[in-house]
Amino acid sequence: MLEWILILLTGLVASIFGSIVGLGGGIIIVPVLLLLGAQLTGEPILEATAVGTSLAVLIVTALASSRTYAKQRKVDFRSAWLLFITSGPGAMIGSALTSKFQGGAFQLSFGIFMLLMALLLIFRDRIKPASRNWPITRKLTDGSGVEHEYGYSLPLLLSIGLLVGLVSGLFGIGGGSLFVPVMVLLFRFPPHVATATSMFVIFLSAISGSFVHGFMGEIDWLLVLALAPGAWLGGKAGAWIASRMSGSTILWVLRITLLVLSVRLIWQGVAQL
Repeated sequence: MLEWILILLTGLVASIFGSIVGLGGGIIIVPVLLLLGAQLTGEPILEATAVGTSLAVLIVTALASSRTYAKQRKVDFRSAWLLFITSGPGAMIGSALTSKFQGGAFQLSFGIFMLLMALLLIFRDRIKPASRNWPITRKLTDGSGVEHEYGYSLPLLLSIGLLVGLVSGLFGIGGGSLFVPVMVLLFRFPPHVATATSMFVIFLSAISGSFVHGFMGEIDWLLVLALAPGAWLGGKAGAWIASRMSGSTILWVLRITLLVLSVRLIWQGVAQL
């Protein structure tokens, strides 16, 4: 019973973090399933199953937070659908490749990726947004009546969507760990708009990736049912919290969490090689 309570709390905490910074929560769920799988289910959870299960849960998280962000009019739906043109197929390709990375190779690769994302989150406040004038200009007025202006290059946007989709499907994370920094630093998206738009793209991409993992039998549906309630509540709570605070304290907790988990996964990955 205690193990399933831990699963419920994992879904809740991961989704709150993920919704606040646009990560989706998978970057916490996957390591927890890999590191604590034996204690939670009685037997180790395979890498592909952890990724597939995480993506299925991400559908719930992203839908909950996207609904809240949409009510606040912070989602740039046009840009999100453009990103999904390539991130959707990318997520499906990445999902199909997950089973090729097993044991130490997967844990080492995922650990290194998480370490890079932690460092990017640590130093992103010191990186100045690009000052380039992009060929496509977007304007969005949020629920508070504030108008935001930003822009991008369509070929570059589509390329980023493909890359993020591949990473999302391969590792079972939402992709917001790449989307949000790129949207803020390169295209000058306001942070809240970048986070909200990222969560909607995550929702669409998670459906694509989950379809492939489900077809390949790489989703533990019992774990999905256990994680889903916390993911739904966490997705709504994270979006609500993000609209009322800077999130700097929670960001630092997330940074430290990513660093600890990445070191643990890298250590285990090297040990299994």
